[in-house]
Amino acid sequence: MRHVPTAVSSPRLLVSAIGMAITATSAYAADPAASNAVTLDATSVNGKAEANTEYKVEKASSQKYTAPLVDTPRSVTVVPQQVLKDTGAVSLQDALRTVPGITFGAGEGGNPQGDRPFIRGFDAQGDTFLDGVRDTGAQTREIFAVESIEVSKGPNSAVGGRGGAGGTLNLVSKAPKQEDFLNGGFTYGSDQTRRYTLDVNRQFLDTAAFRLNLMSHEQNVAGRDSVNYDRWGVAPSVTFGLGTPTRVNLNYYHMESDDLPDSGIPYGYKIAGASAPHKHDKPTDGGDSDNFYGLKDRDFRKTRADISTFAVEHDINDSMTIKNTLRHGNTSQDYVLTQPDDSAHNVSQFGTVWRRANSRISNTSTTTNQTDLYGDFQALGFKHSYSTGIEFTREDTMVSRYNVNPNSKLTCNPGSAPTCTSLSNPTPNDPWTGSITRDYATVTDTESTTRAAYVFDTIELDPQWLLNLGTRYDSFRTKADSTTTGKATNDTNFWSWQAGLVWKPAENGSIYASFATSATPPGGVVDGVDTNPYTPGNSTIKSDLEPETTKNYEIGTKWDLFHDRLALTAAIFRTEKENTRVLVDNGTYANSGTTRVDGFELGASGKITDKWQVFAGYSYLKSEAVDPGQAGDRNGKLTGGANPAKGNELPNTPKNSFSLWTTYAVTDRFTLGGGAFYVDEVWGDLNNTVYVPSYVRYDAMAAYKLTKNIDLQLNVQNLTNEVYYDKAYAAHFANQAAGRTALLTTSFHF
Repeated sequence: MRHVPTAVSSPRLLVSAIGMAITATSAYAADPAASNAVTLDATSVNGKAEANTEYKVEKASSQKYTAPLVDTPRSVTVVPQQVLKDTGAVSLQDALRTVPGITFGAGEGGNPQGDRPFIRGFDAQGDTFLDGVRDTGAQTREIFAVESIEVSKGPNSAVGGRGGAGGTLNLVSKAPKQEDFLNGGFTYGSDQTRRYTLDVNRQFLDTAAFRLNLMSHEQNVAGRDSVNYDRWGVAPSVTFGLGTPTRVNLNYYHMESDDLPDSGIPYGYKIAGASAPHKHDKPTDGGDSDNFYGLKDRDFRKTRADISTFAVEHDINDSMTIKNTLRHGNTSQDYVLTQPDDSAHNVSQFGTVWRRANSRISNTSTTTNQTDLYGDFQALGFKHSYSTGIEFTREDTMVSRYNVNPNSKLTCNPGSAPTCTSLSNPTPNDPWTGSITRDYATVTDTESTTRAAYVFDTIELDPQWLLNLGTRYDSFRTKADSTTTGKATNDTNFWSWQAGLVWKPAENGSIYASFATSATPPGGVVDGVDTNPYTPGNSTIKSDLEPETTKNYEIGTKWDLFHDRLALTAAIFRTEKENTRVLVDNGTYANSGTTRVDGFELGASGKITDKWQVFAGYSYLKSEAVDPGQAGDRNGKLTGGANPAKGNELPNTPKNSFSLWTTYAVTDRFTLGGGAFYVDEVWGDLNNTVYVPSYVRYDAMAAYKLTKNIDLQLNVQNLTNEVYYDKAYAAHFANQAAGRTALLTTSFHF
């Protein structure tokens, strides 16, 4: 009997509300008396404020960064709102395309679907923050309510807590302002893309304002048969006390999605045969890159996110502020999707594909209370810019799955629908004749608690020398209860550090040397891939359960040029992860492995001239598995001989990556823009047996101010219709990126 998944809430009311708003504002724009009160480029009535169109950002939003970016001794890239708008980004993955050194990994069943960024070669799926508070749960993040995205590279446990071996991401929410404005837009594009957004801010008291962001999005995917992504979201927020010493903010974020997810393209074997191993193999699509190997009658993916935040901020005096943030969030995933699995070697032998069903039902709830005290003071003749605080967090994840029958490894010769399909001519419309039932017998419940205290200080030794120091102490406890393997509890306490010395040869520049650490305790990622995992109650697997530790050494320079309009950065670094969990004997793991990444990075953001803006970067990463432990299989059994991974490159770590996005204001009304994005060949696995090829993608943009209140913008993404892969999985498959996509956006501003 066919499984019918529960439908998510209908977004029809949301779409209707946006449509009514568009109609109303269109009528408003037609009234000359109304439009005369609005200044060109303004985002509020009577020209109270103008939209920030700058690519250059002076300071990170988090108070834990106690100096401007030019004086911060680490690599920090901020993707501002204007870059998000100009590039036509609608998701976190879209936005991070502009930051080299970041790739994305694929998910399946045990590794959940959702954003899985790799920063400088290290998995950062659990290292995403929202307004400085950890945003847990596997998600595919939207950015309709995001003002900017801050990327901090290098070990970052001192700032964020556990994890952060390669860096962290912080999404900054759109917050209420002391002005009235209404921004909205609708995007029509190729492959039935329809997107509606609305951003309304109203000041209802002298010191209070309300802001509402709405989004509805639906699309097919260029160059992919059958795939579709539909979602909607709402994000209201209200702030009291704007412009006063005490400010209170309440905000809520809700998003739901309902997709037919992309099942990816299988890796093909160069060597045919029933047991041939992979050897430098890449995805094969049977001659047609549009091929979709999933089942429309079986596959689905539904997600939901609800995040509520209550924050109070009080200026004790002119140089001291205290802030308390209370947040509760809940995220869930529910899916059955096809993995084009070739573990039975059907592709090389018979030209067929086994449609293996991967499933997951997960729910993650997180409650955090974080208190920060920050400001500046003078002591012993030195100026101190400081931030200190405490954090209490509780996370709980419940994970189960579906029983999909039939779903055993199958030799597809000649292949039987719907469990098998043709590599060259798959049939996604095959009727599903099997069964899907909830597996209540296989459930894992994981609870984690964090208690932490931290302090940061930038000390001005003299006008040319700054000393940046920071430390954090974490007490982390995890309890896991599995219906199949039993229970386990682990308690870990660890310190994290950062230190940097900054020399300012000029007011607009700095040269720095820094050191930072991170720690990944056992069970550190609640709903995602854990690099240091343990199986609760499993008597066949033994591990000493110590934190993995990472150290980073970095030398860099930052300069603000052209009257502080353009920021240039350069850094050279070594990141070394020690105590990596590796296999040392049959069924026995120890924290004794080592991986290393050496590299350098360049960055540029801001204006070259009044009309020409640029946002660009280059990253070189030389990665190596220095000590990967003993050779073994996924069940913890030694396979004998030398480990083939020793000395190999790390998965999802391109040697070279480059991004360039630039715009030029041809006239006051007309702007042209374009971008080029290059990523080197990327390995999917540590044994370096499967990979996705390098690629170059080109984008273009043209924007025109039709009236004082109406803008038109055309984005053409993947201009040359390049067939490339943007997510590599360790076995079986890789995800193909979208083909050429044209998007026409009409935006209104009042």
